Amino acid sequence: MDFHIGFVIAGLVVGFVVGMTGVGGGSLMTPILLWFGIPPTTAVGTDLLYAAFTKMGGIFVHNKKKNINWTIVGWLSLGSVPAAAVTLWILESFKADITGLNTIIKYSLGWALLFTSIAIVFKQKLLVFSQKHAGDKFHSESKTQNLLTVAIGVMLGATVTLTSIGAGALGTVTLFFLYPLLPTPKLVGTEIAHAVPLTLVAGFGHASMGNMDWPLLGQLLMGSLPGIYIGSMLSGKVPDLLLRNSIAVMLFFVGYKLIF
Repeated sequence: MDFHIGFVIAGLVVGFVVGMTGVGGGSLMTPILLWFGIPPTTAVGTDLLYAAFTKMGGIFVHNKKKNINWTIVGWLSLGSVPAAAVTLWILESFKADITGLNTIIKYSLGWALLFTSIAIVFKQKLLVFSQKHAGDKFHSESKTQNLLTVAIGVMLGATVTLTSIGAGALGTVTLFFLYPLLPTPKLVGTEIAHAVPLTLVAGFGHASMGNMDWPLLGQLLMGSLPGIYIGSMLSGKVPDLLLRNSIAVMLFFVGYKLIF
């Protein structure tokens, strides 16, 4: 692929929005790549590694601030990484029928975007509700809580591998319900730490299937890395509610268009 300034700008814009609002890059980047005419399989595969490399810096920052619960990351990964491997194996079985595979990913993307848009809109209300109804049973980890965390990991592993969407908004919202007493910065840091190994496994799996455009990935990262830095620096300058709701509306209509 030849150099295209549009991809660099797309990376810059998505990086900026992620840095400013914390909204997952996958839910924004994949629809943009589809708009550029990138096939669904290539868009998902490229976006997975884009997300992995972009969030690596987040691990460094959050770990330094002690915002990562590595125990929760471990339980999530116990479910998500095997689920990603199984999903990749299923996708590989559809490889001969590339049209069918693109159709499956297209509809999966649509539903993932719809659920993500809803999660973004009600994220704060869900957090307040889960903390209000937490009760003493959430003060310490339990066997049931660990098993539910693994189950969430399975769901995220399959969803993220199939659509490249879900590790951010959906992952954080589900963690709100299981760990409502965990401070929000730790929830976000834990989600980012879990997203990196998951997207790396899923991304390299897609790459082995040929669902990867390396020059495209380089151009996206060229824009996203400075974009995330600038967005983080300006975080709080623009009303967060306005940005989040605007993004949610956009994702809802994109998801609706992909499905219907």
